[in-house]
Amino acid sequence: MGTALRNLFPDLQIEFQEDRLTGTTESLERLRQRIRDQRIRDTARRQLLAGRRGDRTNVSLSKQAAFVGVVNFAAGSPLGDILVEIEADDLSGVIDHVAESTVDRKG
Repeated sequence: MGTALRNLFPDLQIEFQEDRLTGTTESLERLRQRIRDQRIRDTARRQLLAGRRGDRTNVSLSKQAAFVGVVNFAAGSPLGDILVEIEADDLSGVIDHVAESTVDRKG
């Protein structure tokens, strides 16, 4: 699982807690780049907004896809999912940075 996590979050600080791995990072740049390269910004944005609760958002990523450096928001993957929680004072700004809308905004 460490490889899958590091493919999307290279500077992740990983810790073992009870029966799971948890990690902390200050950088979402690799995730942002993969989302852009895969041309899934609008999908990623919808997922990040749908999982939002206050100053946090949660999304599930396919562990199998992450292992090969691909972002896939399909939950219930055969090898399991990676639960990603993003917390920020300016969560809207973080979501805009990671997955900016590709739809022109008017007004």
